[in-house]
Amino acid sequence: MLKQRILAARTRDDEGFTLIELLIVIVVLGILASIVVFGVATFRADATAQAACSNAKTVDIASQAYIAKTGAPAANVAALQAANYLQSVPNPAVVYAAGVVTYPAGC
Repeated sequence: MLKQRILAARTRDDEGFTLIELLIVIVVLGILASIVVFGVATFRADATAQAACSNAKTVDIASQAYIAKTGAPAANVAALQAANYLQSVPNPAVVYAAGVVTYPAGC
């Protein structure tokens, strides 16, 4: 009789996941997703900082070329663009005044 109960318990169709198992999986996936989101945000901030450094260097080189040709510094970045030393005004913006480019921190 005991043997029949054990066999009956083993042969039941208890397939699927319990609520606790599903909740544990959801929590683990949430933790992994938060780690990925913060990691991507860090990479994005680093990329923006490097883009600002690159833009400053581009404006600096264009300014030096303008000064070498005209003998005087350009008034602003838009003047460098108008004189065809830059294709477009860079974004993020570069601080430029009287031929001097101010590089962002970390460049």
